[in-house]
Amino acid sequence: MGKDKFSKTLGWDVFQSMGDPNNPELSDIQDEQETKEGNLDDVLRVYLERKARGGKEVSIIKGLSLSEVELTDMCKKLKSKCGVGGSIKNGEIIIQGDQRKRLIKELHMMGYNNVKTAGA
Repeated sequence: MGKDKFSKTLGWDVFQSMGDPNNPELSDIQDEQETKEGNLDDVLRVYLERKARGGKEVSIIKGLSLSEVELTDMCKKLKSKCGVGGSIKNGEIIIQGDQRKRLIKELHMMGYNNVKTAGA
């Protein structure tokens, strides 16, 4: 999700089609930008959980309203930043170990400002 996949310069054909309200490509671009901005306003909670895991701790990120592909990409980035394993279940990202401080720091760096710690 790092680089913008749209080109910075517009061709003449693209420029002319921007004035057309029936242009489906333009509405798709606007919808995608709105969803990216809307996701950054989500209230995220980072939980620490020990129950039903054989005494092992996991950090769980709840409150993300992303698609499966975006969740997978975010989970992969967070796992590599923390240097641990993890997975996705029921729209929640599960990271092994007590990684709450590091996860909150990384989520702030990704642009999520409303991140709170929860759990014991």
